[in-house]
Amino acid sequence: MRHLLSTEQLSRENAIQILDTAHEMAAVGEREVKKLPALRGRTVVNLFFEDSTRTRISFEAAAKRLSADVINFSAKGSSVSKGESLKDTAQTLEAMGADAVVIRHWASGAPARLANSGWIDAAVINAGDGTHAHPTQALLDAFTMRAHWAKLGGTSSIGADLTGMRVMIVGDVLHSRVARSNVWLLRTLGAHVTLVAPPTLLPVGVEHWPCEISYDLDATLEAGVDVVMMLRVQAERMNASFFPSTREYARRWGFDDARLARLDALNLKDTIIMHPGPMNRGLEISSAAADSPRSTVLAQVRNGVSVRMATLYLLLSGAMRETAPSSTLPSVKDPS
Repeated sequence: MRHLLSTEQLSRENAIQILDTAHEMAAVGEREVKKLPALRGRTVVNLFFEDSTRTRISFEAAAKRLSADVINFSAKGSSVSKGESLKDTAQTLEAMGADAVVIRHWASGAPARLANSGWIDAAVINAGDGTHAHPTQALLDAFTMRAHWAKLGGTSSIGADLTGMRVMIVGDVLHSRVARSNVWLLRTLGAHVTLVAPPTLLPVGVEHWPCEISYDLDATLEAGVDVVMMLRVQAERMNASFFPSTREYARRWGFDDARLARLDALNLKDTIIMHPGPMNRGLEISSAAADSPRSTVLAQVRNGVSVRMATLYLLLSGAMRETAPSSTLPSVKDPS
């Protein structure tokens, strides 16, 4: 496996290999010296054609913790604003000797185009393309869920999947690359996924996705869930009215204080609340829910660095294969 473009083609073995390696990488963040020499001499380029904070910083931190050289490229203020094409930009990076390109692009399919064009001989990692995919976000979400699932079961998360876990993904599915990536990955790992949204915020063909569809948030809660994942309402991608008002959306599909209390009433004491960020507090999620002990929002950010370290390491070291070995790292306990 040379590139990471989506979760739809990611095998269960590769997914668990990434998650297991991320578990080892997380130990690096707990050391006094938070670095490994694994990618010393390698160059990672963050190629961002869309604004980003968490994802770009997370990839930069991941690469630097592996001792790679990092080049941050933003479309704003670059030759792209003067009309330079993706091909020309890619070939410039090739001339600079890039070993990996982390690309976020407003156009769905741009990372796949870069990976398969022959313009560049580097590993390509999709950091979000249009409304299509965001594989490392889905992987860090799965990593967070797996740690929680293992803790509840009193077992190690190493080698484990998400069999039996009930996940509810709520909100603007139509414009969400996070939802698409999570549906495919979570199903591959054995979880049961239910999408909850108004009909206007569900994409054409969603009935063919490996998940259930619901239009009633409260009814889905009543049936019992282990994870509630709220999606951001992406107003910047909307060129029409997809719901009557923000007030109605918050009332029917937002996770407010009443629904937070409802989890206790339903005896769902171990249910966690997730959000990929950034959050629209008061719209899709209340401040009480976002800041509650059930919330894993900050854990997701922290886990994102470990997952992206694992992804970069496995792709650039050539260690990614169909059957994960017991350990793929040189030794994260070695302070060198």
